[in-house]
Amino acid sequence: MLSTPGFAAEKYEIAVVAKVTGIPWFNRMEVGVNDAAKKLDVNAYQTGPSTPDPAAQVKVIEDLIAKNVNAIIVVPNDAKVLEPVLKKARDKGIVVLTHESPDQQIGQWDIETIDSEKYAQANIDELAKDMGGKGGYAIYVGSLTVPLHNAWADSAVKYQKEKYPDMFEVTQRLPVAESIDKSYSTTLDLMKTYPQMKGIIGFGSLGPIGAGQAVAKKRAKNKISVVGIAMPAQAAPYLMRGDIKKALLWDPKDAGYALVTVADQLLQGKAVTKDLSIEGLGKADVDMDNKVIRFNKILEVTKDNAKSLGF
Repeated sequence: MLSTPGFAAEKYEIAVVAKVTGIPWFNRMEVGVNDAAKKLDVNAYQTGPSTPDPAAQVKVIEDLIAKNVNAIIVVPNDAKVLEPVLKKARDKGIVVLTHESPDQQIGQWDIETIDSEKYAQANIDELAKDMGGKGGYAIYVGSLTVPLHNAWADSAVKYQKEKYPDMFEVTQRLPVAESIDKSYSTTLDLMKTYPQMKGIIGFGSLGPIGAGQAVAKKRAKNKISVVGIAMPAQAAPYLMRGDIKKALLWDPKDAGYALVTVADQLLQGKAVTKDLSIEGLGKADVDMDNKVIRFNKILEVTKDNAKSLGF
């Protein structure tokens, strides 16, 4: 556990900066942020840009620095673009944490609720099962600069080449998975350009939704398998019809809760140790060298459970 000094914490201000506000994924994450705020008696809240734009995210963080918040937690659209502004925050004594950025050292700690490599492999395994282990597929990411999406894509392709050599990407990864409309139109284009394509992985919560809509329009559920990350309630109609085969994700609420909890601990001067545990998530795998805290809570969403998960 984190060591506990014998004094009560003041009411810290902890700001969580989402990649984009107003979409189901981050709406659900905000529930966890608010739950932690109540449980820990801190002023924690979620904010962010209205579009997944790195420059807009920088502006949000600049405003938070000017407010003298105690902690800034960010889900980066582009980790490299954020480096200068997050260094400015740290130099000012603000605690800086990241989420979905395990390979970028731009915060004091990065916190993940899944093991990225296992998650990427699970998506390939699901796709391979539906594709019979051979044929062409495409990968969608939120953008070519979103750290975690591209880490997943790298791991997925590496694993596919090793385990399923008869599968192949029909094209390079496409940055459309934060938009239903872009994922929809891209899927229609790919189906026309690559008529033998058999699968799509959406690493970005709107990617499978748009792809599923395209599969439904073309009545292609027996030709193309769609898997990836999607909110259960949003994916449910497509899962029920078979236009999306399976969604693999974690509960964003857990992530929001964990992020605020770790920030609060650090603000109280409590060191992260290998024995870190958080209520509801269990014991973490703590990489002390790379400053990454990982929980492993992959959730499989199918037509059988999509409507019963509550989000």
